[in-house]
Amino acid sequence: MPAPIRLRELIRTIRTARTQAEEREMIQKECAAIRSSFREEDNTYRCRNVAKLLYMHMLGYPAHFGQLECLKLIASQKFTDKRIGYLGAMLLLDERQDVHLLMTNCIKNDLNHSTQYVQGLALCTLGCMGSSEMCRDLAGEVEKLLKTSNSYLRKKAALCAVHVIRKVPELMEMFLPATKNLLSEKNHGMLLSPVTSLTKYCDTSSRFCISDPFLQVRILRLLRILGKGDDDSSEAMNDILAQVATNTETSKNVGNAILYETVLTIMDIKSESGLRVLAINILGRFLLNNDKNIRYVALTSLLKTVQTDHNAVQRHRSTIVDCLKDLDVSIKRRAMELSFALVNGNNIRGMMKELLYFLDSCDPEFKADCASGVFLAAEKYAPSKRWHIDTIMRVLTTAGSYVRDDSVPNLIQLITNSVEMHAYTVQRLYKALLDDISQQPLVQVASWCIGEYGDLLVSGQCEEEEPIQVTEDEVLDVLEGLLVSNLSTPVTRGYALTAIMKLSTRFTSVNRIKKVVSIYGSSIDVELQQRAVEYNALFKKYDHMRPALLERMPIMEKTASNGPTEIVQTNGEAEPSVVEAKHPPPVTQPTNQVRTVFSIPPMTAYNKNGLKIDFTFERANPNPNIAVITIHASNSTEADMTDFVFQAAVPKTFQLQLLSPSSNVVPALNQGTVTQVIRVLNPQKVSFFFSNCNGYIFGLTYTHKGSAVQDLAEVNNFPPQSWQ
Repeated sequence: MPAPIRLRELIRTIRTARTQAEEREMIQKECAAIRSSFREEDNTYRCRNVAKLLYMHMLGYPAHFGQLECLKLIASQKFTDKRIGYLGAMLLLDERQDVHLLMTNCIKNDLNHSTQYVQGLALCTLGCMGSSEMCRDLAGEVEKLLKTSNSYLRKKAALCAVHVIRKVPELMEMFLPATKNLLSEKNHGMLLSPVTSLTKYCDTSSRFCISDPFLQVRILRLLRILGKGDDDSSEAMNDILAQVATNTETSKNVGNAILYETVLTIMDIKSESGLRVLAINILGRFLLNNDKNIRYVALTSLLKTVQTDHNAVQRHRSTIVDCLKDLDVSIKRRAMELSFALVNGNNIRGMMKELLYFLDSCDPEFKADCASGVFLAAEKYAPSKRWHIDTIMRVLTTAGSYVRDDSVPNLIQLITNSVEMHAYTVQRLYKALLDDISQQPLVQVASWCIGEYGDLLVSGQCEEEEPIQVTEDEVLDVLEGLLVSNLSTPVTRGYALTAIMKLSTRFTSVNRIKKVVSIYGSSIDVELQQRAVEYNALFKKYDHMRPALLERMPIMEKTASNGPTEIVQTNGEAEPSVVEAKHPPPVTQPTNQVRTVFSIPPMTAYNKNGLKIDFTFERANPNPNIAVITIHASNSTEADMTDFVFQAAVPKTFQLQLLSPSSNVVPALNQGTVTQVIRVLNPQKVSFFFSNCNGYIFGLTYTHKGSAVQDLAEVNNFPPQSWQ
């Protein structure tokens, strides 16, 4: 075979590649030639081939097939072979691969070699990648070299001893006598090793004047360990740390490194308040540094200390906000996180102004986190409900596609609870719809508000700003436009159709609304079709109940639960609470104890087409004002009923909570039942007879033999017992 090309020629060739694909082709071709040479056991050019392989490894290409060749070079008697072999071992091998144990005997022989440079290679390799097994086997040889008179070997042995102690801590006693002797060395490199490995024996106060940044950094880390949780040690260090913090020259990067370690030490020990303020001011100066790494380190450190030294960090708020404009994405992210941590009731308006400006201009990767931060800060520190609503609407307008899934129900809850802001909010949202319907969360909230408060919109009752003149037909035109828009998601169309249905009790254009609803009774969207069919049934079969069912929503309160956040609807003098339970992943049900209610027998509420639904009655214990109704759905047909959904309603003086069902599949041939718990709260503690519920309806949807089935049932056989 011809002689392989030299390393410098390979480097020159690779640098001529114009594309990544061209470079990859060159590498693959050379790797193939190297493999062929390895298979032929070519000892002449093994060293050259391994050197080229290491270069390709540093470029990021796989080079694992050269591991055994490195071991062969280590076993060679030539120094040039050993040098490349040991370098390859340090780059290609680690303690996770068993093959590295094969070189233990070679390292041992080389540690006892007559040439100091061969011994140095073995020490460097052991100190770099030696496993705990290798360290135990070779600790004796390292300890001998630690006592040698050769300063070159003694320095390398000291560094290797640090690695041995790190891997096998119990061997520290073996190296202790020699390490103590090294503390008297004049060479700074020799001092670094014992200070690192045996910090508790280092006298720090007498060596702070040494201008060796590596040694100073190690000593500062030692002080940090000694002073953590120790009042006396921390007090003794305060003066020294103050001198270092004020006298260190920052014109060079090494000075900044020492200052940074000083700041970390001050923050970790029990230092006095003035010294902590000095440390935070140093980090504030770091934020003005041209070096991006220094600015990033400063932001990260301030983020860790903002909770304990909030006021001191607040002094640098303007500098931190300026970092939001940095071109580096890592700095911008840290600045954003720190800015949200600095928000409080006093600066909420100013900080939100800056963060909303950042939200407008930032990259898409930041918008989701920034929008979430604005929501949380506004909820916690909002100075007024109008400001809160305006802020959330601003976020939905600029970054609606990136907000959390719960932003829509949260804003709806906020609007519902702000009774005095209903007219203002519906007017703002209506104008937002006229400008842009691409932000789906904003469109959903706007549709909901128009459905709830459309009468306030057309009546021009807004007092907070100049009311707009809009007619019922114009409002309906906007909502119908959402139903046919390509930008609208299925969820948005559901909001729009429900809003139109609600307006049937607020507007006079009932016939137009009936036509719109009837059109979507045959929609290809099953969800939209279901809504339209049920709304048509309200118009035709239950029109007497429509005004009560479509009254304005009452105040909604969030309650903590073991599963996802639930919305409890509080029915004051408003409509009956209609709750639909889809079928999310099963959640842990509340663990309230229940007991059977005063001998109320079970009842069959529905028995049709093979589907039978029975009710059983219980009362929560110890709260007697909560009745628990459990539905039991069984299926006597030969096919399973899938996608089972149950809907229920209660009188307006009560509250309803429909928990998740045990399954959404009702097994065939009565081989099992689906159970679902309905919790009914009697907050006003009024006398109530279950027979008062006669005439109320519940809805069912399921799929049977490939066909979707929808039905509304009226219950007229509730028992006569009372609940007081």
